[in-house]
Parts: sequence; C-alpha cells; structure tokens
Amino acid sequence: MSLSAKPRIAVIGLGSMGFGMATSLKRAGFEVTGYDVAGEAVARFVADGGKGAQTPAQAAHQADIVICVVLNAAQTETVLFGKDGVAETLVKDAVFVSSATMDPEVARRLAKQLEATGRHYLDAPISGGAQRAAQGELTILASGSALAFAKARPALDAMAAKLYELGDAAGQGAAFKMINQLLAGVHIAAASEAMTFAAKQGLDLQKVYEVITASAGNSWMFENRMPHVISGDYKPRSAVEIFVKDLGIVQDMARSARFPAPLASAALQMFLMASASGMGRDDDASVARLYGRISGTHLPGDTK
Repeated sequence: MSLSAKPRIAVIGLGSMGFGMATSLKRAGFEVTGYDVAGEAVARFVADGGKGAQTPAQAAHQADIVICVVLNAAQTETVLFGKDGVAETLVKDAVFVSSATMDPEVARRLAKQLEATGRHYLDAPISGGAQRAAQGELTILASGSALAFAKARPALDAMAAKLYELGDAAGQGAAFKMINQLLAGVHIAAASEAMTFAAKQGLDLQKVYEVITASAGNSWMFENRMPHVISGDYKPRSAVEIFVKDLGIVQDMARSARFPAPLASAALQMFLMASASGMGRDDDASVARLYGRISGTHLPGDTK
C-alpha cells in the first residue's frame, strides 16, 4: 500500500474506456499505473499525470488491484497468463478485475486459474460509454467472491455510478452483460433500419429524431446513435466490430443452450455485412449506411 493507505492500482488497456477509468481513479487519489499495447496511449496517460509501464507485468508489480479493460477473452487471458502477464507479479491476495465482454464459461475458467495462484478474480463487465468512464459514472455488472468484492471496492466506488453485485461466482456478471449486448445490438440495427427507411420516404431526419425520441418507439440506442447518422459523423465511439464480436458470443451461447435467438442473429448479419463492406472500424451506427447502400438511399455524409 502507499503512504495514504490507498491500494495501488494498475489499468491494463488505455483505450476510450480504460483511459477514462484510469483517469477517474487518479482523480480519486489513487496511485495508478497504466499499460497499453499502443505506446501513445501510455504516453498520453503519463502526460495526464499517471504512471506508465512497458508490459502488463510491470504495471501490475506491487499492485493491489489490476483492472483489465481489453477487447475480449483472448486478450484477457494473454494479460493474465501470457508472456509478461500479470498473474505472477500480482501481490498475493490482490484482485484482478476483468472488464472485457466474454462468454461466461471463459470467465469461470480464467477465475479458477487465477484463484489457484492465491489471487482473486472479479468478473466485472462495464456499460456506459467513454464519457461516463471519464466521469467515474459507469455501470458495472460484477460477480465474484466476497473477498474479491472487498478487495476491489475502493476502485469500483471510484469508477461506477451503479455497481450491481450479481452473484458470488465469476461468469454471472458476464452473462448479464451478454443480455445487455443482445439488446444493444438489436436496438442499433433496428434504429438504423428505421432511420434509413425514413430517409427513403424523404422525411426530414432531424424531425424524425425529434418525434421518435418523444414517442413509444424510442430506445436508448436510437437516441444515442442516430445523431451520428443525421450528422454523417461515423468516427468510432463504439465500432461495428464490437458487435460482430458480442453478438457472435450471444449466438454461440444460444446455440450451446439450444435457445432460439432469431433477432440477435439478424442483427449480427447486419453488423457482419457492415464489416465486410469496409466499415468494421467505423461507428456502429454505420449499419444505417449499409441499409442506405443496399436500398439506394442517400444518408448525410455517405458519399458512396
């Protein structure tokens, strides 16, 4: 522990979410060391007053809490057990907070492996976007042992506006997150379909937005994403590839459970087509552009 008795924290993954989480923790008075595969992200964090590291293991050295904000399960496993991984440099009794979206079965496996070394694992997917991450106002969907929660709580309190404690074992938080991602992906696809259909009818898209956001057909995703379509601004806040991954996980889970998920499947196909059309790294509202190109409907900012 530092002289202030606050736990030392490492944040692995300084993308749009991880950077905001790291700065929220720093603002709360924690000693925070950051690592990212992109050196410029680490440099940005150091310029902002944080500490930087050259490997995950270096970042986690003497850390009481490691928060991992990478893309998927494979990257999380590499951070834990790969070359220069954190598992062996974490102090005994430290906690690893895993925020990547992944299959619950994988979360359970990683937790079992780490807990066998005498460390704790908290399954803690996040929701809320980059702005809320930077404000320390995320929603965190967490599950794990009572000890894991106790060890991680100072960091969780600094990062979250809402912390849901969803069970005493890893995997439950991941399962809750996949339900959210099923809905989020379907809602983005539906909003994109509706807005492009409105354009096909020759409607004023700004007026469509005004009417729908005041009507029963509104959704959080319509309200949040459709301004990107109206302005023709597809800079990635959340990329198409995120939902290719997440809805793919939903499909794998549904198939394994023999559960029909036709709406999630249809949405996944729209994200896959958007990715195949060269928009994988663009904002996920690019599904609307796909609809536009298929139907010959002009949308703002789309020159193809």
